[in-house]
Amino acid sequence: MKQFNGNIAILGSGNIGISLARGLVKANYASPGQISLTRRNIDNLAPFVEQGFIVSGDNAAVVAHADVIVLAVLPQQLNQLMDQIRPAVDLKKHLFISVASGVSCADIRSKLGEEAQVVRAMPNTAIAIGQSMTCIATDQASAEYMEEVTRMFETVGAVVKINEDLMTAATALCACGIAFFLRGIRAASQGGVEIGFHADEALKMAVQTAKGAADLLLQMQSHPEQEIDKVTSPKGCTIAGLNEMEHNGFSSSLIKGIKLSAQKAGALYTKE
Repeated sequence: MKQFNGNIAILGSGNIGISLARGLVKANYASPGQISLTRRNIDNLAPFVEQGFIVSGDNAAVVAHADVIVLAVLPQQLNQLMDQIRPAVDLKKHLFISVASGVSCADIRSKLGEEAQVVRAMPNTAIAIGQSMTCIATDQASAEYMEEVTRMFETVGAVVKINEDLMTAATALCACGIAFFLRGIRAASQGGVEIGFHADEALKMAVQTAKGAADLLLQMQSHPEQEIDKVTSPKGCTIAGLNEMEHNGFSSSLIKGIKLSAQKAGALYTKE
């Protein structure tokens, strides 16, 4: 992969920010010395100094020396952060990448300047192992910047470009969604215990079965129902179990949960 020739500031280096920094280095997209990490308690970032990253508690100073700025704080903290960095913003130089849920590109430009180049990105926690599903969108950033953001997040998983009005929905399906699938795996393992397996055995079997199901769809490029048809037979045990789950609202409850999460995600940020 071609190495980025600028500097990257990750403001709010929690799980997502740190995982992105590690992914960029691992993929040789950037060196640790090109990446600055900030957070309120920088003591938590001490190990990264030893790895060559730049660590700071001064967001504005870090922004002044960066080309790409990743806004990785909670939506409730974003306005304060933008107030801090506004004096250091160079609209002709900086690309802003926001991973804050429910905050539009226009919201960010209203705080930092209407000419600001802003791209929204929504990864999930699988970014920690390079398996994130990241959706990206913009309202007016250039195609060149969108390609750069795509390259960045492809170092930590798969990337899909979507319309900005779908970013809140992407939060529910991908970012919140990872918890929904984890809960499904947990439930399957509990069912395994009830039918006779030890807890560690049941969890291992449920995890690998879920992984196999996902890989089937990815590698075979097939539809879930096609694969379901292959494992259901007339009067068989699989269709009996599936139908019982559906009678109890399995698909319906998952759909309702995703819809509710999307509604909540859209209300996390207040402009003032």
